[in-house]
Amino acid sequence: MEFLVLISTSIGIGAIIIIAWGVLLSFLKFIILEIKRLRGTKTYREKEILRHQFASYLLLGLEFLIAADVILTITYPSLEEIAILASIVVIRTVISYFIDKEMAYSDNRQFGDKS
Repeated sequence: MEFLVLISTSIGIGAIIIIAWGVLLSFLKFIILEIKRLRGTKTYREKEILRHQFASYLLLGLEFLIAADVILTITYPSLEEIAILASIVVIRTVISYFIDKEMAYSDNRQFGDKS
């Protein structure tokens, strides 16, 4: 059981690293885009691309966090732990769904798709 806790913790730390890396990269790119915008360059398209890149890091990190929670719940399968896991999975799945939907909508709008 301790091995599964270690695996779950490692996956959770990996998820945090993925999200933090995405935040750092996105923040640095955002600063660069703002400097360009202040110099008169239109940066709308680049900001949309940046939003998509950031959202992809968030989605990937959320998927890793769900995996970590599933593994952790296997180690302590009480009814309370399963209920907590179900709540977390539902919340993260809803967040992931809406981020993914926003990205798809933005793609369709950006590239003129009618589908």
